[in-house]
Amino acid sequence: MPSGKLAIVTICSLTLILPSLTIAQTAPPTDDRIHQAINSFPEPALVKYAKARDTEDRKIDLFFGDWRESMPRQRHGALILRDILTHGDNFAPPQKAAVLQYTNFLSYATLPAGASTTPARLEGQQEIYYVVDGSGKITAGGETANLHNGSAVLMPAQLEFVMQNTGDEPLHMYIINEPTPGEFRPNDKMLVKDEQTATMRALNAHPLDSKAVRGHWAHIVRELFQTSEGLGTLESVITVELDPLTLGEPHPHQPGHEEVWTAIEGTSLAMMGTELRLQHPGMAFMLRPDGLTLHSNINYGDTRVKFLYFARSKEHNVRK
Repeated sequence: MPSGKLAIVTICSLTLILPSLTIAQTAPPTDDRIHQAINSFPEPALVKYAKARDTEDRKIDLFFGDWRESMPRQRHGALILRDILTHGDNFAPPQKAAVLQYTNFLSYATLPAGASTTPARLEGQQEIYYVVDGSGKITAGGETANLHNGSAVLMPAQLEFVMQNTGDEPLHMYIINEPTPGEFRPNDKMLVKDEQTATMRALNAHPLDSKAVRGHWAHIVRELFQTSEGLGTLESVITVELDPLTLGEPHPHQPGHEEVWTAIEGTSLAMMGTELRLQHPGMAFMLRPDGLTLHSNINYGDTRVKFLYFARSKEHNVRK
């Protein structure tokens, strides 16, 4: 068929198809309740779009943090921390990256080759360690576990522990520090998981199924720690991967929802409101939970990217 006729046919076909797509996209939702599971929405129509650009869009850089911009500090003796996000305000950070209201801090930590931490005991707080490089071991409550890339440790309050770098290279990790409620009963043992053997959420669920467990459209999720396993304030700690040329479903968060995305492998685009930011490994952001500002993660490259994610959306029953 001559190219001119093909173009006419194509345009005519689109003219017939587009009205039906428009009708499908603008049909009123049958359910106004946004599904409260952390990783799904019943349908795209329930995402409310702002009528005009939010003036707060221009402040989104306050909600991003990068450990390279932080001064080092020591913790547990030899462990060197550089903060990424710190305690502050979900809506009006007093300074850049001071956005956490329900979590104490998120940091990137290094234990030098051959070094060990001093014996430490967490009081009124717990720490999650996620190792990204190096090798070592951690001992607590008479038990010892090896540390390597993909190791995740939930260190409960009131349990003495020591961490050691057993390799010739620095041991690098991310640390999430959460407060524990006053009457909370922590685990009596540390909990250690290997990301490669952690539970993987189903990938065959329909993206618009409100009961889907795959995550927003394209999230590839591995479960690390949940409330039932001993978290005191947080509800979920997971890793999320995105395949090349995919993105998560853009959506907002309601007040009280504290959700953090830390890039640990590959560079991607972070969408917040109407703006995009490059997100390199070691950077994290938290969405302003105003019910309107949309966010998403976009993998524009040709290899997978990975994030360390943690969230708290509501108070949960304190384990006594």
